[in-house]
Amino acid sequence: MPESSGQQNASSQDSYVVVARRYRPRAFDQLVGQDHVGRALKNAIETNRVGHAYLFTGARGVGKTSTARIFAKALNDPSGPTATPDNSTDVAQAIDSGEDVDVIEIDGASNRGIDEIRSLRANVGVRPSRSRYKIYIIDEVHMLTGAAFNALLKTLEEPPEHVKFIFCTTDPEKLPITVLSRCQRFDFAPVEVPKIVNRLREIVQAENAEADDKALELIARRAAGSMRDSQSLLEQVLSFSDGNLTAEQVHAMLGTADDERLHALAKAMAERDAAEVIRQLDAGIDAGVDAGRLAEQLLAYFRDLMAVTVGCDATLMRHTSTALYDELNELGQRWGLQTVLAVVGLVDQTLVRIRHSVYARVLLEATAIQICNLPDLQQIADLAAAADSIAASPTHHGSSGEKKNIVANAGSAPPAAATEPNRPAATTNATVTGSTATTAAAAQPQTAAQPQAPVQSPAAASTDAPDQAIPPEPNDTSPPRAAVAWNQANAERIWQEAITMVEPMTETLARAVQRVVAEEGKLRLVFPGESKLAYSRCENPQHKTSLNTAVAKLAGRDIVLEFQLAAPKPVQVKAAPVEPGKARMQRMKEIEANPLVKSIVEVFDAEIVKIEKPR
Repeated sequence: MPESSGQQNASSQDSYVVVARRYRPRAFDQLVGQDHVGRALKNAIETNRVGHAYLFTGARGVGKTSTARIFAKALNDPSGPTATPDNSTDVAQAIDSGEDVDVIEIDGASNRGIDEIRSLRANVGVRPSRSRYKIYIIDEVHMLTGAAFNALLKTLEEPPEHVKFIFCTTDPEKLPITVLSRCQRFDFAPVEVPKIVNRLREIVQAENAEADDKALELIARRAAGSMRDSQSLLEQVLSFSDGNLTAEQVHAMLGTADDERLHALAKAMAERDAAEVIRQLDAGIDAGVDAGRLAEQLLAYFRDLMAVTVGCDATLMRHTSTALYDELNELGQRWGLQTVLAVVGLVDQTLVRIRHSVYARVLLEATAIQICNLPDLQQIADLAAAADSIAASPTHHGSSGEKKNIVANAGSAPPAAATEPNRPAATTNATVTGSTATTAAAAQPQTAAQPQAPVQSPAAASTDAPDQAIPPEPNDTSPPRAAVAWNQANAERIWQEAITMVEPMTETLARAVQRVVAEEGKLRLVFPGESKLAYSRCENPQHKTSLNTAVAKLAGRDIVLEFQLAAPKPVQVKAAPVEPGKARMQRMKEIEANPLVKSIVEVFDAEIVKIEKPR
């Protein structure tokens, strides 16, 4: 904040004051990222709707205590409660320095006992010495003991007219509900990175220094929404630099890796190059990056990669430069969401282990190699879901009891497996027999260089038609067939033949179709409601175009394919069977409670010895 705002430069002071205190906001319009709180408090003052107790909640360094001081200055301004207090008055300057006799700041962490609260209650009745209100600001109020809260309740509910309470806390869940219900609560949000960058740029200019935008962005991202933390980090790196702050100096001072190093490390993992990953880690650690800090940065990087992979735009990237958005999108599509989620879990587990170990580097390297050897989890998930859809489809169970076996290889064997018949292939098989789906994990992790293994379709597995073991491609050069009559019978036959001419993955998805309906120049394909995944995948242009080409070739004309998802079947909940013993006990209780039986037992002084079922 410039000198005109009333703040002094460090060189004009007898003792140095840290940046976070020197550039503390002193008015509502100087609050950064808390516009909603400032507007509400200003409106309360202007409309004379000031309550007697307020609760400010939020993470550290977002402006809770600063807002409490500004609110106190606004209420005790000599010209009357005003939303724009005069910071040049004696009262305002005393409040800013924490020395005003009528604005009492209490640290809840060190004054948390019942004796301190009893002293507060005894002094509440004393009127303020020179101001309009006596204001109590209790910081970290959640640290008070249960007895202290109980002692405060009555005073908090009905305080004298000249008393106001402002509570600040980072953990409101620890406050008793009886205290929360007596306060007006304001939640302070983490400060956004662009707003922190703008504020840091103002401070750098006021300090007669220079800083790159990228350096300020690194500091802002590292602060994780805390304005005070960002100012403390800025002061630290300004002391390290020569007045011109750069991104390299920020990384060197904070012991962090730049985005390019993290991205290069992630690409090496995606390419399954474990040796390159170890070299990248070694270079980063030699450059001064702490292994534990690097693991934290990797987790943040993969968080942004996860957000990009599910379709978020660049504005939702919290830890990585938005300039890498396109590259992250490409990497996420290559890896697949399921693999990215697995990587996030592995890095998180490693962070927990690093905090309890002195071998952070070894743990990080082992995790990186483990990531390199992950199988293609996204492809495994797609195949398993498609197989489940086919198994759930009633049209694929066979009308004459015939079992249909579909084997799809998600992983693939090394190239040598094709020439070595005695060598077992390391594959991941999704097998469907009737309505049973089984997925087996890969014996060896799939690598990016391994070729995709073929998928065996029912038509290829048939022994009645050996000449169709390798179905023709829909884009082959054979002469086109003559146009056939477009009716329901021909449409069903053409569809069954067409799905054997496409890629194995497309064939697996297409077999989930429950019903085929021939219309004029169109083929409507109905998926069961339980096959939503297969339906959405077939809508993908890659699969739809392949199916359309095959159908048009067999029909001898252009046919429009229309996919439709049927309504899911209602789930029938079966009543849980009642055990015979429990049924007899229940029947016994019902009979004993019958009024007629009770009267018979009382009149004849009898007892029930046996219950027979009615004949």
